[in-house]
Amino acid sequence: MTRLTPWFILLAGFIGYSSFFIVEETETAIVTRFGEYRWTAHDAGMYFKKPFLNDVYMMDSRINTSDTLKSDYLALDKKRLVADPITRWRIVEPLLFYKTVHDEVRARERLDDIVRGEMRREIASHTFGKIIGGARGPLMREVGQRVRKKAVEYGIHVVDVRIKRADLPDAAEDSVFQRMRAERDRMAKRYQSEGAEEAAVIRAKTDKEVTILLAEAYQKAETIKGDGDKESTRVYAKAFERDPDFYGFLRSLEAYEKSIDTTTHMVFSTGSDFFANLSNRKAK
Repeated sequence: MTRLTPWFILLAGFIGYSSFFIVEETETAIVTRFGEYRWTAHDAGMYFKKPFLNDVYMMDSRINTSDTLKSDYLALDKKRLVADPITRWRIVEPLLFYKTVHDEVRARERLDDIVRGEMRREIASHTFGKIIGGARGPLMREVGQRVRKKAVEYGIHVVDVRIKRADLPDAAEDSVFQRMRAERDRMAKRYQSEGAEEAAVIRAKTDKEVTILLAEAYQKAETIKGDGDKESTRVYAKAFERDPDFYGFLRSLEAYEKSIDTTTHMVFSTGSDFFANLSNRKAK
């Protein structure tokens, strides 16, 4: 009997340990008996179960993340796109979850299949350029709604579905980049041509305006000059009428001014008006 006592103690301890289980705040427990559902432990704490008869399945009630493997998708214009979506989800109906997918491993596999199917369906309805441009957000929201409706059947609530990264297939990536570069070069040349054409138009317009301004300035200058000559003639005529001798003297001085400078040597006849004015003799 003494020899069996330690074994009885160990057996009692094992039975006692197997009779209780602890549920954390972030967990939910499903209790079964011989594979059949018995009850659910929703709240945190210590619970009793029948040893060797009941089995306990713990489920994480927090938000889980599933990374779907990178896959190829075909856009509406038959161009290929490589994307790796990520899905955030949590268990909202533990019993339904247990009965349909049983555990998180199978749940992730099922969600991955649903996500890939909805991604193919939605991407096939958009062109490649639209997906790469600004349609990714609305596209993924639509995918998320469809996945969410299907995931309800497994006791799962899908928070959202996103794309971590979207790339081109390796073989097509260089080709697309080359086309994009050629398109950018073509646009740059077009802008340069349009700029040169616009510059030529501006220069021609400026030259025309300058020519018009110069012509108008020349015309105005000639008008002013003509008015000045006219006024000068009028003044001379009036002076001649009032004093013909003085007018003649004044005209002679103007002639001297135009004809003689400090280096000029001139020979006059004693009978010329030039000589008469210079010698204070009355001109004829």
